[in-house]
Amino acid sequence: MSASKPIVAIDGPAGSGKSTIAKLIAKKLGLFYIDTGAMYRALAFKAKKAGITPDNENGMAELAKAIDLDLRYDAQTGKLVVLLEGQDISEEIRKPYITEDVSFIAKIKEVREHMVRLQRRLAEGKRSILEGRDIATVVFPDAYKKFYLDANPAERIKRRYLEMKEKGIPIDEFSVKKDIERRDRIDSTREHAPLRRAHDAVYIDTTDMAIDEVARRIIEEIEKT
Repeated sequence: MSASKPIVAIDGPAGSGKSTIAKLIAKKLGLFYIDTGAMYRALAFKAKKAGITPDNENGMAELAKAIDLDLRYDAQTGKLVVLLEGQDISEEIRKPYITEDVSFIAKIKEVREHMVRLQRRLAEGKRSILEGRDIATVVFPDAYKKFYLDANPAERIKRRYLEMKEKGIPIDEFSVKKDIERRDRIDSTREHAPLRRAHDAVYIDTTDMAIDEVARRIIEEIEKT
């Protein structure tokens, strides 16, 4: 992966393995990792603090326009730090009360426009790997390599449930199932930048694949000339 071809884009639905795989590849290849979902979560957190609800589209757009947000990724530890106005909110934004608002906020056209500009600015001049739902289709349609990760719904639900359980977040599997179904529906049917596979993205079904196996598959594709 040369410096002249710096962007790797990974899209896919919740629970498909995007974050885990992207962080692992960033560590192996020395790339800057950008979790675009974390950016929308940070905006949802800021909106909660400000008392602005997702149905207030003008209010949400103004928040997105003025948001003081930065991402710090440590490739050695594999940790992504999300800073909102200098405050580390990395753990807080993963809690269910934030998750429930994210897909609704991400539907807002003006919000997406502001966030896309910020995502491009964060990646500017860096060899980066970004993951989300519209990276290969909207944010970086000319990315060097594009991937679409997927898995069957049962596997995605199990992964998300175990992830939250490991983080000590109290939630039951049925609630995770309903949340993923809701997010899938909203993300795939929203008017602006819906979740879809780019026509030139490599499709990988991760259902029966180990993490290292998926990472190897992607790295092999990245390193092709």
